[in-house]
Amino acid sequence: MDAALLRKLSGDKRSAPSSPLQTTALTWVALAAIYLHDREAMNVKKFLAELKRRKVYTVAVTYAVVGWLIAQIDTQIFPFFFPTWLVQIVIIVVALGFPVALVLAWVYDFTRHGIMRTSELDAAKSDGEIDALKWPAVSARPTSSERSIAVLPFRDLSPTKDHAYFSDGIAEEILSALAKTEGLRVAARRSSFWFKGKEAELGEIAQKLNVEHVLEGSVRRDGNRVRITAELIDVGDGFTVWSETFDREMQGIFAVQDEITRSIVEALKLRLDISASPTSRNPDAYDVYLQGLFYSDKSTEEALQRSLEFFERALEKDPQLSRAWTGIAKAWLWLADAYLPPREAYPKVREAATNALKIDNDDAEAHVYLGEAKRILDWDMDGAAREFCRAVEIDPKSTPSNYFSAAFWAARGERDEALTYLQRTSKIDPASLWVNNSACELYRYFGLYDEAIAAGERALQLDPAFVYGEPLLAALYREMGRFDDAIGLYKKAENLSGRPAFGLAITYARMDQRDEAVRALNAVTANRRYTPGDAIAHVHVALGGRDDAIRELERACEERSSSLHFVGIAPEFAPLRSNERFLSILNKIGLEPEKVFASTAQHGKDGVAVPSEPATSPAAD
Repeated sequence: MDAALLRKLSGDKRSAPSSPLQTTALTWVALAAIYLHDREAMNVKKFLAELKRRKVYTVAVTYAVVGWLIAQIDTQIFPFFFPTWLVQIVIIVVALGFPVALVLAWVYDFTRHGIMRTSELDAAKSDGEIDALKWPAVSARPTSSERSIAVLPFRDLSPTKDHAYFSDGIAEEILSALAKTEGLRVAARRSSFWFKGKEAELGEIAQKLNVEHVLEGSVRRDGNRVRITAELIDVGDGFTVWSETFDREMQGIFAVQDEITRSIVEALKLRLDISASPTSRNPDAYDVYLQGLFYSDKSTEEALQRSLEFFERALEKDPQLSRAWTGIAKAWLWLADAYLPPREAYPKVREAATNALKIDNDDAEAHVYLGEAKRILDWDMDGAAREFCRAVEIDPKSTPSNYFSAAFWAARGERDEALTYLQRTSKIDPASLWVNNSACELYRYFGLYDEAIAAGERALQLDPAFVYGEPLLAALYREMGRFDDAIGLYKKAENLSGRPAFGLAITYARMDQRDEAVRALNAVTANRRYTPGDAIAHVHVALGGRDDAIRELERACEERSSSLHFVGIAPEFAPLRSNERFLSILNKIGLEPEKVFASTAQHGKDGVAVPSEPATSPAAD
């Protein structure tokens, strides 16, 4: 801010503020003037939001607290050791430092790249020069007719801090209800909950999730009493659209969820379309169910097994709680292949999904899991297709409905359908590690390298350790001939997670480093109770051992590996496409080889993909 402007604001070109209060007041006016200086017209709400965005409020409160402590020490202790004039100087310096701190907070930002001027940082953000802000856009900003919201995980304010499962569950239930509202786009759970425990500004959350409203809140549970506070914020100006605090007994928890949902929909001037609640809603069963849901979203075998215990206890308390059956299906699905043989896990997926649908045939997620069981256990591709289509019909905004549909149609060689569902999933769930990592792989299969790189880099930002699997961006690097980059990424992920990757063995094999490839393969299979045959076959193909690869694929076929259907479109298996035994396997598991191969025709005979232009596909809903 220039000196002439400051003198105009003070009303006297020569006089200085006569008191700390006057100094503070002048500082706020000065900040407003700076804002005015950069804008043609001043909007008070936007100015206040700008103060919040630039962390001026945070600096003011922090400085006031620290300044008060210094003043207390200065007036109570210093007089015993120092002259009075020094005590007075300290008070004056603290007072004069307050406006300086506020101005500096306005002008500068602390980043991991050092101290930067806020104006330069904003420019860098818009130009994509700051690595942390290189977040691939998933769609344009919401149109005027589209409302959008992200429901953040509610904070656990319980005295013992042991009800995170409950606060997360409340937020997820509200999210699920809002997702059924016509005209409202709701960021998926995995994306919204990625921000849990992270110090992220609302503006950053809005940008990454591409939403215009955020719902945040807290839950305090003490015995049978529950206090829920919820606040709906317009991220455009930072102001609260609606807020409320609810004090209830546990028995009234369902009514609170409905009330919050209806209040938000009313505040956004939308029409609510929520099915009637089940007549039997047991709060004790619901509490146990939420604990199961909490653990089912974790990737470890121990957590998934524990979720099964909670879901089964919930059913003991309320046999009509269909979502507990859906939770059981979900847990067994994620235990399959990674920890347990498919033939052991998928029959339980089928049983649980079937039981859920007997109680509630409109459970989209249960249809997804039943579709997966039909695909994997029965190779019933038509039956699986009906389940996936039914899931999308019931819940077109669901991540499982769209993602599993994308993967299914990709495996069948239906390129346009797969890309349509993949684009929908990226719009619904832009901050999901699982979605982005898998999208990188599917885009790679179709030779869409720009899209694959964008999804893979976003996955890398979300979690460099890749708790849900290997970094599939490394596989893309390998197919592009960037072997050093691929190896570096695989090793970085292994150092963070402690798990070696199949992809590293494939990469060494492609580099004709047979000994390294064999060592990497032995390392990745050493401590696994079950290893899918098609995973090992990838390495054998790269090593030139086609008979060994076919033998492993036949084992995968017998054991019902869930990833077997993707060997038809995977470029790594292109060298086998003329092999009669390979073609026989594809036919046996319900695929049409010529159709599948045609969908990836741009891949060369040696398995190295050639980048191509994206296929035109219907716009994502």
